[in-house]
Amino acid sequence: MGDFMFERDCRTPNSESYVIVDDDHPVGRIDLHYTSTIVHGTLCVNESFTQESIRELIDLIDAELVDVAGVNREQLIVHVFQGREIGAHGDRGFEQNGNGRERLR
Repeated sequence: MGDFMFERDCRTPNSESYVIVDDDHPVGRIDLHYTSTIVHGTLCVNESFTQESIRELIDLIDAELVDVAGVNREQLIVHVFQGREIGAHGDRGFEQNGNGRERLR
């Protein structure tokens, strides 16, 4: 498994969104939503991840993001999507960055 870092994109009173970075390259993202008893997550990872590496990443997310948030929860549920990012789109347009990925301006 890689040496993952989490870069927070945004935070609300009940949710957080992070880009998952490995060796300065984005390899996925995790969105966490907190309820009174359950933390719901949506994990999107690159095609190269194995089932074992996804499980290890979920454990890391639980330890470094969910537990640190201090949320008293009974369960963590994570929905996993695997594929490739084709861009980020918004009402202000988008542009290509250096590695060919589209990013919001």
